[in-house]
Amino acid sequence: MNERFLSELSARLAELAAANPARDLERNFRGLLASAFARLDLVTREEYDAQAQVLARAREKLAALEARITELESRLDKNAAG
Repeated sequence: MNERFLSELSARLAELAAANPARDLERNFRGLLASAFARLDLVTREEYDAQAQVLARAREKLAALEARITELESRLDKNAAG
């Protein structure tokens, strides 16, 4: 994470704690944290897991295609030599 960003977030939280009554703190903290998390461009665990599965399938397909290309190149070399 960005150290400057975390420092700014900490400073803003301290300002809110000093300036607002206790009943408003939770509301303000939630809003501040929500905007901070939005800036971080985070994804949910479900989104991450789904993308990890898509990537795994893509890697499998790529490996199969690479094997097929190697096989076809081998056949082509045999036909050219023979």
